[in-house]
Formats: sequence, structure tokens, C-alpha cells
Amino acid sequence: MEKKLQFKDYLFVGSMLFGLFFGAGNLIFPVHMGQLAGGNVFSANLGFLVTGIGLPFLGVLAIGLSRSSGLYDLACRINKTYAKIFTILLYLVIGPFFALPRLATTSFEIGLAPFLAKEQITLALAGFSILFFVAAWALSRKPTKLLNYVGKFLNPLFLLLLGILILLAFLNPIGAIGAAPIHADYTNHAFLTGFTEGYNTLDALASLAFGIIIVTTLKDMGVKKPSTIAIDTVKSGFVSILLMGIIYTLLALMGTMSLGKFAISANGGIALAEIARHYLGTGGSILLAFIVIIACLKTAIGLITAFSETFVTLFPQQKYTTFVTGASLLACLFANIGLTKIIEFSTPVLMFTYPLAITLILLALLGPLFKQRASVYRLTTYFTLFAAVIDGLNAAPAILKNLAPVQSLLHFAAAYLPFFKLGMGWILPAVIGFSAGLIWTVIKKTPVKNT
Repeated sequence: MEKKLQFKDYLFVGSMLFGLFFGAGNLIFPVHMGQLAGGNVFSANLGFLVTGIGLPFLGVLAIGLSRSSGLYDLACRINKTYAKIFTILLYLVIGPFFALPRLATTSFEIGLAPFLAKEQITLALAGFSILFFVAAWALSRKPTKLLNYVGKFLNPLFLLLLGILILLAFLNPIGAIGAAPIHADYTNHAFLTGFTEGYNTLDALASLAFGIIIVTTLKDMGVKKPSTIAIDTVKSGFVSILLMGIIYTLLALMGTMSLGKFAISANGGIALAEIARHYLGTGGSILLAFIVIIACLKTAIGLITAFSETFVTLFPQQKYTTFVTGASLLACLFANIGLTKIIEFSTPVLMFTYPLAITLILLALLGPLFKQRASVYRLTTYFTLFAAVIDGLNAAPAILKNLAPVQSLLHFAAAYLPFFKLGMGWILPAVIGFSAGLIWTVIKKTPVKNT
């Protein structure tokens, strides 16, 4: 018999989804953006919310309304080869190569590094990352327990601890928002700069990746009918996105107010540590350590679970536990290169991956308008792919970016692609590809794709 979820069920599933989303980047990037944006923080935050919560919510909608079982199923509307390659790439980005290592490194640098001497950092990070991923590995081995681990325990505890720090910051602000200096990057294009800064949270990518967890959780709760799963996915997603938007805004304003006493930090983790120590001294550092470790652990559990469940689907000859172990080991290894380096290396990959994820989400939502015809999916994606490569190269390290062929390509893009200098040169090619796809369906009378 089909189960009808109650309000408390939506809260628990929404809490689980929020817990999976809200990890390392969600804490550090809004604070750092708030410091850089200064007096323009409200415009910057609005842009940040578009990519930080708007796109993830659209991703949840895309999975729910398209009745897809996950990213691979959705991307197959382009073709199976592309779907497999893109799914593997996206899960490696939000899994063992970038997002997962960042979780352990952020936990360490914010939570434990302030208590250690400089010469102890390297060895201590290695030991901490091993313990962190052993815990994440152990809690990821039973995905059916995810709702209990994250939604009913870890996330409420995280919100309680973070609420204490936010309350202190707003009851006794360090500085005035209006008087805060504005960094050059946020002087003229605060909204658009905040928009691209929201990429760093990885949440638009994670919304596609976590789709398989939401669908599995709802089925385990007794929801079986595809149309009901779609509606319940959207309702649960709204709960998590609302929470994220409120906390992002408060963290960004905290960052701006901190300029009343502190200089702009190298990353938001340092700024959070300074703010916590300002209000509670050593106790603040301890409180922040618990906040960050819990935040990052719950997201790590979700990422390992989503990664492993998806890779079992792609490579059914392997066991779920094999991928859980592999993801944990790789992430543990990469965690030891340091937070700043992880962010530096991940930026070009994000600039390449995000446009493809955004267009896939929008195509899934607009699908009923063009009756899910494959030609629209394909042409939009292929045009976007060209621009996404250029955006990725533009954010690449100097050793690659300064190569003569790359420079020629970048000069071409700067001259002919609107918004390229703002990191969004993919918009016009995506629109052209979408329009070409629609025209192609009319000329060739493309058959409707069954979904």
C-alpha cells in the first residue's frame, strides 16, 4: 500500500537533504564572500543564492519532475556514452577528487589546526584525515540508515551549535555592514561575482548527485508511485533549500561585519576561526571545531553513499562496499594537499562542469515544452560543451593557461562571447544550441523521446 508522508516526514527528509548539502564549502565560501563584498554584500549574496540555493533546488526539481532515478538516467536523454562520461566526471569532482578531500581538510584547518604548532600540522592532518574517513566509511556502509544518521541526529546537532555562533555575532556585531570596504572584484559586478562564487559550494552538482539518495530514501519509507515520489522530492527539497538560504545570508553578513576588526582572510575558514575566538576565546575555537567536523562528516557520508550507489549502477560487477572503500581511501590521500590547494585545483574543473550541469537541469525542467526530444538535449549540450572547455581553460593554472593555442582561444572568447570575463561565456552558446535544437525538430520532424 502506498504510504502518504506526513509533515514531520518532509521535515526529516528535508533535514537529511540539507545535512548532505551543507558541508565545507557551505560554511567557508559565504563568509569569505561577505568579507570581499563588504558594503555590496546584499547584491553579492543575492547572486550567491541563485547558484547556491536556486540551482540546487532546480536540480532537485529536475530529478523529481523528470521521474529520473539519478544523474545517469537523466543524462541518457543526450546519449548513453555522454551520460556515462559526464556522470563519472561529476561524481569524481564531488567525490574523492575535490569535495570529499575538502571536507576533511576544512574540518582540520578550522577545527584542530589553531591548537597545533606549525611543525605538527602535516603529521596531524594525515592522522586526522585517516580518522575522519574511517568514520565516514563506517557510516556509509548502510545507506538505509542515512535518514537516521543525518536527518534525525547529526543535522539538528549541527544547527544548534551553529545557531549559537550566529546569535552571538548578531547580538554584538564586530562592525557595521554599510561601512565595510569593498574589494575590487565586487565594486561593479557584485551580483555576477557572487553568482560565480556560488559555484564553489558544488551544490548544483550535488543536487544531481543526491537525487539517487532522495529517491531511495522515499522508497524505503514506503513511497512507491513515481508521481508521488516526484512530488515528495520537491516538497523535501524546498525544506532544505529554505534552511540553506537563511544560513548562507547570515554567514555572508557575519563575514562583512568581521571587517570591523579583522582583515580579509585567505579563505573563509580562517575568518570563521577569528570570529569564533573573538566571541568565546578558546571556547569559541572548540565550538567551531564541533560545528565544522559535524557539518563535514554528514556531507561526507552522503557523498560517499551517492558516489557508491551510482558507481554500482554503472559497474554492476563490483560491490557497493568496494566503491565505499575506494572513495574513502582516495579522498583521504588527496586531503593532505591542503585546503587552499584543493580550492585552486578544483576551480577549472568546476568552471567546466557547472555549465553542463546547469543546462541539463534546465533541459529536464523545460522538457515538456519540446516533448523531451533528444535533438534539443544534444545540440544544447554540444554547444555548451565547447564554451565550458574555454571557461575551464580560462580558470586553469598559468602553466596551461599561458600556452599559445590556449591564449588564442581565450582571446577569441573574450571578443565574441558575452559574459566570458565573468565566467559565464557558456550562456550564449547554450541559447544558440537550444534554439538550433528546436529548429532541427521542426525541419526533421524528430520523433518524441519516450521517458
